[in-house]
Amino acid sequence: MRTHGWAGAAPASDEEAVARILAAAGKAIDERGADFSIADVARTLGVTRQTVYRYFPSTEALLMQAGVVAATDFLDRLSTHLQGITDPADAATEAIATALEWLPKDKHIGLLLSPGRTPALTESVTSDIALQFAQSVVRHFDVDWAAAGFADDDLDELAEHLLRIIQSFVIDPGRPPRTGAALRGYLRRWVAPALRT
Repeated sequence: MRTHGWAGAAPASDEEAVARILAAAGKAIDERGADFSIADVARTLGVTRQTVYRYFPSTEALLMQAGVVAATDFLDRLSTHLQGITDPADAATEAIATALEWLPKDKHIGLLLSPGRTPALTESVTSDIALQFAQSVVRHFDVDWAAAGFADDDLDELAEHLLRIIQSFVIDPGRPPRTGAALRGYLRRWVAPALRT
Protein backbone atom coordinates (compact mmCIF):
# COMPACT_ATOMS: atom_id res chain seq x y z
CA MET A 1 0.00 0.00 0.00
CA ARG A 2 1.17 3.55 -0.80
CA THR A 3 0.85 6.07 2.00
CA HIS A 4 1.83 9.35 0.29
CA GLY A 5 -0.88 11.91 -0.34
CA TRP A 6 -4.47 10.97 0.43
CA ALA A 7 -5.14 14.51 1.67
CA GLY A 8 -3.36 13.71 4.95
CA ALA A 9 -5.41 10.60 5.78
CA ALA A 10 -3.60 7.61 4.33
CA PRO A 11 -5.61 4.39 3.96
CA ALA A 12 -4.79 1.58 6.36
CA SER A 13 -4.59 -1.07 3.62
CA ASP A 14 -4.65 -1.60 -0.14
CA GLU A 15 -8.27 -2.69 0.20
CA GLU A 16 -9.17 0.62 1.82
CA ALA A 17 -7.26 2.49 -0.90
CA VAL A 18 -9.20 0.64 -3.62
CA ALA A 19 -12.49 1.31 -1.80
CA ARG A 20 -11.69 5.04 -1.58
CA ILE A 21 -10.72 5.18 -5.25
CA LEU A 22 -13.94 3.42 -6.26
CA ALA A 23 -16.02 5.76 -4.08
CA ALA A 24 -14.33 8.78 -5.67
CA ALA A 25 -14.88 7.28 -9.13
CA GLY A 26 -18.55 6.77 -8.30
CA LYS A 27 -18.86 10.41 -7.29
CA ALA A 28 -17.08 11.52 -10.48
CA ILE A 29 -19.40 9.38 -12.62
CA ASP A 30 -22.43 10.86 -10.84
CA GLU A 31 -21.15 14.37 -11.58
CA ARG A 32 -19.61 13.97 -15.03
CA GLY A 33 -20.84 10.72 -16.52
CA ALA A 34 -18.59 9.42 -19.29
CA ASP A 35 -16.38 12.52 -19.05
CA PHE A 36 -14.79 11.49 -15.75
CA SER A 37 -11.05 10.83 -15.68
CA ILE A 38 -8.32 9.46 -13.46
CA ALA A 39 -7.31 13.08 -12.82
CA ASP A 40 -10.79 13.82 -11.40
CA VAL A 41 -10.53 10.85 -9.06
CA ALA A 42 -6.98 11.76 -7.99
CA ARG A 43 -8.01 15.37 -7.25
CA THR A 44 -10.94 14.20 -5.11
CA LEU A 45 -8.62 11.94 -3.09
CA GLY A 46 -5.74 14.41 -2.80
CA VAL A 47 -3.32 12.05 -4.56
CA THR A 48 -1.47 12.05 -7.85
CA ARG A 49 -2.77 10.28 -10.94
CA GLN A 50 0.17 7.89 -10.59
CA THR A 51 -1.19 6.80 -7.21
CA VAL A 52 -4.54 5.88 -8.78
CA TYR A 53 -2.72 4.14 -11.64
CA ARG A 54 -0.95 1.91 -9.11
CA TYR A 55 -4.34 0.37 -8.34
CA PHE A 56 -6.08 0.76 -11.73
CA PRO A 57 -4.01 0.74 -14.94
CA SER A 58 -6.49 2.85 -16.94
CA THR A 59 -9.70 4.85 -16.79
CA GLU A 60 -11.45 1.92 -18.50
CA ALA A 61 -10.24 -0.50 -15.80
CA LEU A 62 -11.46 1.85 -13.10
CA LEU A 63 -14.77 2.29 -14.91
CA MET A 64 -15.24 -1.47 -15.17
CA GLN A 65 -14.56 -2.03 -11.47
CA ALA A 66 -16.87 0.85 -10.51
CA GLY A 67 -19.48 -0.81 -12.74
CA VAL A 68 -19.09 -4.09 -10.87
CA VAL A 69 -19.76 -2.27 -7.59
CA ALA A 70 -22.80 -0.55 -9.10
CA ALA A 71 -24.04 -3.83 -10.58
CA THR A 72 -24.39 -5.34 -7.12
CA ASP A 73 -26.82 -2.59 -6.07
CA PHE A 74 -28.62 -2.71 -9.44
CA LEU A 75 -29.21 -6.45 -9.22
CA ASP A 76 -30.35 -6.20 -5.60
CA ARG A 77 -32.98 -3.65 -6.66
CA LEU A 78 -33.99 -5.87 -9.58
CA SER A 79 -34.44 -8.87 -7.28
CA THR A 80 -36.65 -6.80 -5.00
CA HIS A 81 -38.71 -5.59 -7.97
CA LEU A 82 -39.31 -9.18 -9.12
CA GLN A 83 -40.53 -10.46 -5.76
CA GLY A 84 -43.90 -12.18 -6.01
CA ILE A 85 -43.55 -13.22 -9.66
CA THR A 86 -43.59 -17.02 -9.49
CA ASP A 87 -44.01 -18.00 -13.15
CA PRO A 88 -40.60 -18.60 -14.83
CA ALA A 89 -41.61 -16.96 -18.12
CA ASP A 90 -43.16 -13.93 -16.42
CA ALA A 91 -40.14 -13.52 -14.15
CA ALA A 92 -37.68 -13.66 -17.07
CA THR A 93 -39.79 -11.28 -19.18
CA GLU A 94 -40.07 -8.74 -16.37
CA ALA A 95 -36.37 -9.08 -15.48
CA ILE A 96 -35.26 -8.29 -19.03
CA ALA A 97 -37.77 -5.47 -19.55
CA THR A 98 -37.03 -3.84 -16.20
CA ALA A 99 -33.27 -4.07 -16.69
CA LEU A 100 -33.61 -2.43 -20.10
CA GLU A 101 -35.78 0.33 -18.64
CA TRP A 102 -33.45 1.01 -15.71
CA LEU A 103 -30.11 0.82 -17.53
CA PRO A 104 -30.35 4.19 -19.32
CA LYS A 105 -31.07 5.87 -15.96
CA ASP A 106 -28.11 4.24 -14.21
CA LYS A 107 -25.04 6.30 -15.05
CA HIS A 108 -22.59 3.72 -13.71
CA ILE A 109 -23.84 0.57 -15.43
CA GLY A 110 -25.12 2.56 -18.39
CA LEU A 111 -21.55 3.66 -19.11
CA LEU A 112 -20.45 0.03 -19.24
CA LEU A 113 -23.22 -1.08 -21.54
CA SER A 114 -23.98 1.90 -23.74
CA PRO A 115 -23.43 1.56 -27.50
CA GLY A 116 -20.12 3.02 -28.57
CA ARG A 117 -18.15 1.90 -25.53
CA THR A 118 -15.03 -0.11 -26.21
CA PRO A 119 -15.60 -3.75 -27.24
CA ALA A 120 -14.06 -4.96 -23.98
CA LEU A 121 -16.71 -3.11 -22.01
CA THR A 122 -19.58 -4.31 -24.18
CA GLU A 123 -18.29 -7.87 -23.95
CA SER A 124 -18.16 -7.53 -20.16
CA VAL A 125 -21.93 -8.11 -20.17
CA THR A 126 -21.19 -11.85 -20.25
CA SER A 127 -18.00 -11.77 -18.19
CA ASP A 128 -17.58 -14.23 -15.33
CA ILE A 129 -18.56 -11.51 -12.87
CA ALA A 130 -21.68 -10.52 -14.83
CA LEU A 131 -22.68 -14.17 -15.15
CA GLN A 132 -22.27 -14.74 -11.42
CA PHE A 133 -24.46 -11.71 -10.66
CA ALA A 134 -27.10 -12.84 -13.16
CA GLN A 135 -27.06 -16.40 -11.81
CA SER A 136 -27.58 -15.01 -8.33
CA VAL A 137 -30.54 -12.92 -9.48
CA VAL A 138 -32.16 -15.82 -11.35
CA ARG A 139 -31.83 -18.02 -8.27
CA HIS A 140 -33.47 -15.29 -6.18
CA PHE A 141 -36.57 -15.12 -8.39
CA ASP A 142 -39.68 -16.22 -6.46
CA VAL A 143 -39.81 -19.22 -8.80
CA ASP A 144 -39.71 -22.84 -7.69
CA TRP A 145 -37.19 -23.77 -10.36
CA ALA A 146 -36.99 -27.45 -9.39
CA ALA A 147 -40.78 -27.83 -9.59
CA ALA A 148 -40.70 -26.11 -12.98
CA GLY A 149 -38.18 -28.69 -14.21
CA PHE A 150 -35.02 -26.58 -14.18
CA ALA A 151 -31.70 -27.93 -12.85
CA ASP A 152 -28.75 -25.81 -11.69
CA ASP A 153 -27.06 -26.04 -15.10
CA ASP A 154 -30.30 -24.86 -16.73
CA LEU A 155 -30.34 -21.80 -14.47
CA ASP A 156 -26.74 -20.97 -15.37
CA GLU A 157 -27.63 -21.10 -19.06
CA LEU A 158 -30.79 -19.07 -18.46
CA ALA A 159 -28.78 -16.36 -16.71
CA GLU A 160 -26.39 -16.22 -19.66
CA HIS A 161 -29.29 -16.12 -22.13
CA LEU A 162 -30.97 -13.24 -20.28
CA LEU A 163 -27.70 -11.29 -20.31
CA ARG A 164 -27.25 -11.93 -24.01
CA ILE A 165 -30.76 -10.68 -24.74
CA ILE A 166 -30.14 -7.56 -22.68
CA GLN A 167 -26.79 -7.06 -24.44
CA SER A 168 -28.41 -7.26 -27.88
CA PHE A 169 -31.04 -4.66 -26.96
CA VAL A 170 -28.37 -2.37 -25.50
CA ILE A 171 -26.21 -2.60 -28.62
CA ASP A 172 -29.18 -2.07 -30.95
CA PRO A 173 -32.46 -1.08 -29.25
CA GLY A 174 -34.40 -1.36 -32.54
CA ARG A 175 -36.11 1.15 -34.78
CA PRO A 176 -38.14 2.35 -33.05
CA PRO A 177 -37.03 0.96 -29.69
CA ARG A 178 -39.65 -1.14 -27.92
CA THR A 179 -40.64 0.01 -24.47
CA GLY A 180 -43.28 -0.71 -21.84
CA ALA A 181 -46.09 -3.04 -22.93
CA ALA A 182 -44.66 -3.44 -26.44
CA LEU A 183 -41.33 -4.63 -25.07
CA ARG A 184 -42.98 -7.02 -22.64
CA GLY A 185 -45.28 -8.34 -25.37
CA TYR A 186 -42.30 -9.02 -27.64
CA LEU A 187 -40.43 -10.80 -24.84
CA ARG A 188 -43.50 -12.88 -23.88
CA ARG A 189 -43.87 -13.98 -27.48
CA TRP A 190 -40.26 -14.87 -28.22
CA VAL A 191 -38.47 -15.47 -24.89
CA ALA A 192 -41.22 -16.83 -22.65
CA PRO A 193 -41.92 -19.99 -24.73
CA ALA A 194 -38.45 -21.32 -23.90
CA LEU A 195 -39.44 -21.27 -20.22
CA ARG A 196 -42.83 -22.90 -20.52
CA THR A 197 -42.85 -26.51 -19.30
